[in-house]
Amino acid sequence: MNKGLDLVYFTLFPWENPYSSVSLSFTKEFAKHNRVFYINHPYSIKDFVTNMGDDLVKTRRADLLKNQMRYESIKDLDNVIAVHPPLTLPINWLPNGMLYEQFSAYNNKIILKTIKKVIDDYQLKDFIYLNCFNPFFAGVLPKDFGQLLSIYQCIDDMTQEKYTARHGARLEQSVMGKADAVTVTSTELYNLYEQFNPNTHIVHNAVDISIYKKVHEVQFPRPKEIATIKNKIIGFIGNMDKDRINYKLMKKIAQGHRDKTLLLIGPINNTEYKEIGLDKEPNVIFTGSKNIHDLPPYVQHIDCAIIPFACNTLTKSIYPLKINEYLAGGRAIVSTTFSEDIKSFSDNIYLAANEEEFVQLIDRAIQENSPQKLAERVEVAMQNTWASRVKQVWEIVDQSLAKKTSKIHS
Repeated sequence: MNKGLDLVYFTLFPWENPYSSVSLSFTKEFAKHNRVFYINHPYSIKDFVTNMGDDLVKTRRADLLKNQMRYESIKDLDNVIAVHPPLTLPINWLPNGMLYEQFSAYNNKIILKTIKKVIDDYQLKDFIYLNCFNPFFAGVLPKDFGQLLSIYQCIDDMTQEKYTARHGARLEQSVMGKADAVTVTSTELYNLYEQFNPNTHIVHNAVDISIYKKVHEVQFPRPKEIATIKNKIIGFIGNMDKDRINYKLMKKIAQGHRDKTLLLIGPINNTEYKEIGLDKEPNVIFTGSKNIHDLPPYVQHIDCAIIPFACNTLTKSIYPLKINEYLAGGRAIVSTTFSEDIKSFSDNIYLAANEEEFVQLIDRAIQENSPQKLAERVEVAMQNTWASRVKQVWEIVDQSLAKKTSKIHS
């Protein structure tokens, strides 16, 4: 499986991120057979100053102040060389125009110089370049860098979030047009972006089975936040941002299931849950962020997992990481019908057409739970592993290399 190829992987998601990320999940799987150079999204000068007290920033401070990149190691991933680039300028606030383009070119040179040093230091010959959702820098590599292919990975609709829409959406479309191949994570993203590159492929998100199999192999005590809880637990795990989450639905769930506990695990970067009083509901518990490796005990004690996504243009393009993680844990699942891809799981989850049905389906999901249904859910998750997704990517690489060779000789 292309064992002789190295991968240079530049990504929006830092390797030290404690949550699930597409790029780190892919890297762990790629690294079983290939060497991976994982290049972090750079700190801007603003990021550096704002986070000066963070341990990782302190560790990197000397190199950053010297305006030089640094090589780092990732625990338990010996086949991965992590790279942190020098500081860049914070420019997203600028309007589109000449000034932005000049500073953007300056930032881009910093990342390209970093990548070129990696290529030279390790004498890379046969390598694939992947850019995961970071069109702001080095969307594709110059041809003289020596990559066999430049592949861009799109995992979300940049037009639907204020920060990324300002410049990212425009830059992403340009990068897609220049890439040798593009992968997208959902059917809706394919429908939106296939027009920019005919060599576009759907590669859905997946699950790290090695983490969630512990739910079935180990009997965990109840985590401290729910140590004294005796009733049924409705659980959500993930980033609770205001654009994706339907907080009014979550409040209805809490109020409609007073005999149960609503357990919410993950970071919250907005105040809507306070504005509507979700935090005042007596049967709601917020745990805050958790490292993905600490999730199995929580998953094990959830009786019904939920995906209370709003139904909007943004979520229409989402194939959520959490669906296969819930399934791998064998949990009963209730979800809103927010995308075509979530509908593909209709045989194994409960899909609600509206908020009232969502609240009602939770009881049904719990009552109909059984060892057979649990086994069926795990079997679905087993078909959606990162290993299967990496196999897809290598197939795309083989096809793209064949097309490229054919063009050269035609």
